[in-house]
Amino acid sequence: MAKNTNLGAAKNAKNDEFYTQYADIQKEVNAYIEYNPDVFRGKTILLPCDDPEWSNFTKFFAQNFEFFGLKKLISTSYAIESKKYKTDWQPTLFETENPLYNVEKSRIKGKIFTLTHDTNANGRIDIDDLQWNYLEGDGDFRSAEVTALRDEADIIITNPPFSLFRDFLAWIMERRKQFLIIGSMNAITYKEVFPLIKDNKIWLGVSFGSKTYIKINGETQTMGNTCWYTNLEHSRRHQPLKLMNMADNLKYNNKLKGLTEYQHYDNYDAIEVPYTEVIPNDFEGIMGVPISFLDKYCPEQFEIIGNEYDLNLSKGRGYVNGKRCYGRIFIRKK
Repeated sequence: MAKNTNLGAAKNAKNDEFYTQYADIQKEVNAYIEYNPDVFRGKTILLPCDDPEWSNFTKFFAQNFEFFGLKKLISTSYAIESKKYKTDWQPTLFETENPLYNVEKSRIKGKIFTLTHDTNANGRIDIDDLQWNYLEGDGDFRSAEVTALRDEADIIITNPPFSLFRDFLAWIMERRKQFLIIGSMNAITYKEVFPLIKDNKIWLGVSFGSKTYIKINGETQTMGNTCWYTNLEHSRRHQPLKLMNMADNLKYNNKLKGLTEYQHYDNYDAIEVPYTEVIPNDFEGIMGVPISFLDKYCPEQFEIIGNEYDLNLSKGRGYVNGKRCYGRIFIRKK
C-alpha cells in the first residue's frame, strides 16, 4: 500500500525524480547483449532524463563504452526539476572543482555529458573521458535542443519521470526510435500504451517488478510495481510457456482447487484464467488473463485480442457469476 501511495504522491506533486540501481541496469541490459552481442555496436545512445553526475545509467554505459562498441554516449539532465524543490541545494564537488562551473547556470540550465573517445590518453574509453557543458536550456526532453539529440540518437535509455511517461513514450515513438525505459506496471493499461503492446510495436523487458527509487520533495522512497518497456529484442520474449491441458490443470493445480471447470464471463465470450500458469494449452477460444501475463508473453504462442476497455466490455470489466474480476488482457492461442 505504501508503494502505491508513493506513486500517487509522485504523480500529484509532479516533481518526481527517479533513479535506478546499477545492478538492475546491468541485469536488464545483459539480456539484450546475450540475445544480440552487437545490439549497441556502432550506435549513439541518449540518456535524456538523468543527472549525469550521479546517474547509474551514465556510469554503466560509460564504463562499458568499449565493450558494447558504442559510437557515442549522450547524457542530459533537467536543471529545474532536480533543483527547484531542494531548499538546501548546494553545488556538487564535481561542479565546484570544474572550471566550467557557474552557480547561476547550474540552477537554470541542464547539463550535457558526451563520450566519444579517449580524452585522457590512458588507452581506454571509460567514465573518466566524459566531457560536459551546460545546455542552452533547462534540459526538458520536449525542448528543441534535447529533441535534436533524440533525432541524432539510435537508442534511448532512461528512467523517465513517472508523471510524464505517456508524453515521453510518444516523444520516442514520434521518430520510431529504439528504446529501453522504466515505467509503472499500470502503464500497460494506458490507452496510449496498450495498443502498442497489442500490435507488438513495444513489449515488456526482462526484469519484471524491478526496484526503482523515487525522490519526493527530496526524500528517497521505494517505488513498486515497475517494469521495463522496450522495442529491443530479447530471448525470453520468444520462449513459449510450458502449459498443461484443461483437465490436468483442474485436477492437479491447487490454484484451481474446488473448480470442476473453467468459469465463463457473464459479459464476454471468454473463460476466466486467474493465473498465468493455469492457462490451458488445449483451449481454442478467448481467455481473460492477468496483466502480469505480459511478462511471459510469447507472440509466436498467443495473440492479444484486447483489454476490457478497447473491447468495450459492459461495466468496464469482466464479471463472473456477478462478481467483478481484476483487470484482464484477453488472448487466444495461435
